[in-house]
Amino acid sequence: MSNIPDDLRYSEDHEWVALDSESGVATIGITDYAQGELGDVVFLEFPEIGAKIAKGDSAGTIEAVKTVADLFAPFGGEITEVNVVLDDRPEIVNTDPYGEGWMIRMRVDDPSVVDGLLDADGYQQHIG
Repeated sequence: MSNIPDDLRYSEDHEWVALDSESGVATIGITDYAQGELGDVVFLEFPEIGAKIAKGDSAGTIEAVKTVADLFAPFGGEITEVNVVLDDRPEIVNTDPYGEGWMIRMRVDDPSVVDGLLDADGYQQHIG
């Protein structure tokens, strides 16, 4: 069974979101379920800081032993930070997807959209 923290929101594309409501900045990564499906992550590529991303656009590329996948933006916003630690240690995504394995931070265009994402129970039902 996958680890699904109760304090996060989730997209149907297997991204997790933690919104800082004061700053309007969301931290985003892939779920434990997603990293398990991908296998060993070997390389990550993210957009430039300051890039504007629309909901559903690719907000990065995740290269794993099994496949290459996109990190999809669960909402629109501006990239404010990328996890540069993953440049040298992409395997952190596999060992700590909800902590040190976060991928990007975005200033959210409309913070209320985060409420429309799945909660932990909804995500558990989504992945079955």
